[in-house]
Amino acid sequence: MHVHLLQHSPHQNPARITDWLTSMGHSHTVFHLHAGELVPRPGDCDALILLDAPEALATAPPPDWLKAERKVVSRWLDSHKPMLGIGFGAQLIADALGAVVARGTYAELGWHEVTLAPESPFDLPERFQAFMWHRWIFSLPEDAIPLGGSEASPIQGFSWDCGRVMALLCHLEINETGIKSLLAHAELPEGSEKSPYVQARETLLSSPKRSDQLAPLLDRLLSQWLRS
Repeated sequence: MHVHLLQHSPHQNPARITDWLTSMGHSHTVFHLHAGELVPRPGDCDALILLDAPEALATAPPPDWLKAERKVVSRWLDSHKPMLGIGFGAQLIADALGAVVARGTYAELGWHEVTLAPESPFDLPERFQAFMWHRWIFSLPEDAIPLGGSEASPIQGFSWDCGRVMALLCHLEINETGIKSLLAHAELPEGSEKSPYVQARETLLSSPKRSDQLAPLLDRLLSQWLRS
């Protein structure tokens, strides 16, 4: 299987995803849309992953590549191929499915607990810690099944069309290098200075190997997704 990954920022990269794809025998291509690379055609791959992006994209005039990407997302929903969105990528999918995408009450940054919804089809523990870096959230699209939620974000993800399409607001793919890159280069989510759900830099870096605990969760999620 060949997978296309659409990257929107140099500091929000695939992290563990590309390692997992390679280990499972899948090939992949990363398209750096923020650097001017063109959005790929849907027929050129077997599955599509939309990565996170700076939240400024949600309010700024959309660049041409984002307009093209939105069209690809809509066409992909009508196909029979797997699509996964993470962070901003999940918001694009939710929007294309007619859900409301808007600022949440609070910014959410750091390690927070996610509780699975009773009807959740995701092969994940009933409760698990995940990494968050967002303010924008989305409602549950029609005919979608929820992943579950955290205290600040009731919908942390969903599946649609029997699991062929998955959207995940939180991050299971991130590693220690990715967290350090975000802290060094990325803008904090809007309202971070006042949110009770934003952890200090020292807290985020206090356990360097904490992100390693996400690896088996990512494996379970990606395996379930591609099996669909």
